[in-house]
Amino acid sequence: MRRPRIRRPRSLAGQLFAMQIVLVAFVVAGCAAFAYVADRGQAEEAARREVTAAAVAVAASASVRDAVRSADPPFVLQAYADRVRTDTGVDFVTIMSPDGIRWTHPDPERIGERFLGHTGPALQGRTFSETYTGTLGPSVRVVVPVMDGDRVTGLVSAGITVDAISAEIRRQLLALLGVALGALALGGAGTYLLNARLRRHTHGMNATELSRMHDYHEATLHAVREGLLMLDGQHRIALINDGGRELLGLTGEVIGRRVDALGLPPALTDALLAAEPRVDEVHATADRIVVLNTSPVSGGERHGTVVTLRDHTELQALSGELDSVRGFAEALRSQAHEAANRLHAVVSLIELGRADEAVEFVTAELELAQALTDEVVGAVAEPVLAALLLGKAAQANERGVELVLAPDTHVDDGLLPDHLPARDLVTVLGNLVDNAVDAAAEEANRSVAEVRHAQVTVTLRADAGDLLLRVGDTGAGVAPEAMEEVFRRGWSTKSPGSAPHGRGLGLALVRQAVRRNGGTVSVTGAPGGGAEFTVRLPLHAARPAETSAAPATPSSPPTPAVPATPAPRTGVPS
Repeated sequence: MRRPRIRRPRSLAGQLFAMQIVLVAFVVAGCAAFAYVADRGQAEEAARREVTAAAVAVAASASVRDAVRSADPPFVLQAYADRVRTDTGVDFVTIMSPDGIRWTHPDPERIGERFLGHTGPALQGRTFSETYTGTLGPSVRVVVPVMDGDRVTGLVSAGITVDAISAEIRRQLLALLGVALGALALGGAGTYLLNARLRRHTHGMNATELSRMHDYHEATLHAVREGLLMLDGQHRIALINDGGRELLGLTGEVIGRRVDALGLPPALTDALLAAEPRVDEVHATADRIVVLNTSPVSGGERHGTVVTLRDHTELQALSGELDSVRGFAEALRSQAHEAANRLHAVVSLIELGRADEAVEFVTAELELAQALTDEVVGAVAEPVLAALLLGKAAQANERGVELVLAPDTHVDDGLLPDHLPARDLVTVLGNLVDNAVDAAAEEANRSVAEVRHAQVTVTLRADAGDLLLRVGDTGAGVAPEAMEEVFRRGWSTKSPGSAPHGRGLGLALVRQAVRRNGGTVSVTGAPGGGAEFTVRLPLHAARPAETSAAPATPSSPPTPAVPATPAPRTGVPS
């Protein structure tokens, strides 16, 4: 048994097509009916004017007035009336006596009979018209008096039958119907083409399906946590969800605005304006790191671009922490190797019977390690920062760079407030130290002709209600024109044409962390010729964030990075 086939509702385009066809047919039919009624009235009025002109001309003819006074009017007037009827196209011209006795008629057998119709107004000297049924059937006729001075000596009636008028109207109606059918066909063709285009744009869906799709679209748009933007062909925002507004930091009405008028970072704006697709590009906004993907929407021509954004801020921070852990692991591996070498040296000294020298060698190494630990822990009582500095010191030592604490470095345990996350401090200080170590090591390696001591100086202390973090290096420094660019995503010493100091996202992350906590970050020239980054984070109430690039030559020289005691090498001895 065959299952009954479920009929799918007619598409929106099909419904509109049916409605438009009915509407066009109704309009054409109404216009045809109106034209028929109007043409019928105009035809009757034209017939009345035509017969009036003929009758008046006959009544005014001198030959007719003379024939009326003759002894045998029918003999003279019948031929004349036939000629007038033929020449004017009327159906009859009847000339009669004042008593209504016909002297002429299209049918000669009717001559001498009484005229069928009204003659009263004509006998009073007035011309009048009427529609009356006579020997030829219903007709539109007019009766005109033949005057001889003030006396009515005869009457003239001319008329056109209603059948003749109807035949003319039928001919006009056929032409009108042809025009109406042509208009209907033309309107139907135009409606079909219009609805075929509508069907392509609506993909054959009906109104219910379109409404349901719109509801699903709105629900999906607001449910997606990732950012979603749709740009039109002129790069104006046609659609944006809540996630997109949050990731881009947009407020207010942005629909219809061009992306280059939103105040976004230049690199991100260029990516949104690009014609080619972008895949998993990392960009920095004022507060976040986002991963951008773009895909053009095209169908023979460019209709716009679909943009998706993913929040990469937390993942980037975790990646930075993972990089630090990897660095620590590398440092530990290297230290383990060095420890093994030193252990072999101690064993060899003991085997050679030089126990005192072995003890002296081991004691010196332990004192060096303990001195470094005591210095860091004594100056920085905050556990997270102390651990970070010890780890960074080991990493720097592996690269031949000495990490030095400035003499005025002092952070008490409990100094950091609860609103200042430890992760942000690790992000800020860790990236600044990494950049400084990179710059110092690169400059030391570049100076082949002379041996240059690579050094990074770190200052940590409370200053006027702020936590002051200052990191200086002995690298190549930052060019004055590049001091604002260092905080842009992608700026790096490893990029062609870029100035020193930068690791792609490192300084961008620093600026974001500082802004989140209401602080400021600036870069100046260091006394040793490198760069010096200064960060201030409020310990109490947050204040508006700003990023500044100070002149290369500071107004007051920073505190010299000279330790109070002989500076130890920062590699952690084994």
